[in-house]
Amino acid sequence: MSAMNGRSQQEIIVALGLGANLGDRAAALRSAVDALPPDVRIIQTSPIYETAPLYVTDQPAFYNAAVIGATCLSPPDLLRAIKYIERNLGREPTFRYGPRIIDIDILFYGDLVASNADLALPHPLMTERAFVLRPLADIVPEWRHPITHETAAQMLEKLPQQPVRRIEWNHVASESQ
Repeated sequence: MSAMNGRSQQEIIVALGLGANLGDRAAALRSAVDALPPDVRIIQTSPIYETAPLYVTDQPAFYNAAVIGATCLSPPDLLRAIKYIERNLGREPTFRYGPRIIDIDILFYGDLVASNADLALPHPLMTERAFVLRPLADIVPEWRHPITHETAAQMLEKLPQQPVRRIEWNHVASESQ
């Protein structure tokens, strides 16, 4: 059974990207991590960064972070779980790249390269986003993109300068994690 449509037999290392630019942004990121199902074992969380919006610039700045975890959930099951968390935390549909109370993306699922109508792995836009690569490079700088074979740190270095400011809060997960 392929990892894209069935439950994995072993834990797979995954990365999630989190972002919020409405309300209490830091609390939204903490709540999203705390709401991850027990099937996602958190290994490491990045610092939080404040970043300027990238595609639709007339909106508040984002807080962004990354989480590395291990899971036996298949990619579709993991996607369903994070979409449930987003809805539960108050995310409402808006326009593409618009403001949001919380956004959670699967950045990578092991070294899986796959795509369907609902999900593309690894995340197809991660290589152009400092708000994804900066937190990711903090926690897994040597992770290699399964298509480009560049590390997270190398991809970040290649990007044109994008405003990314570290917030002095060292991790997303609450003290109970």
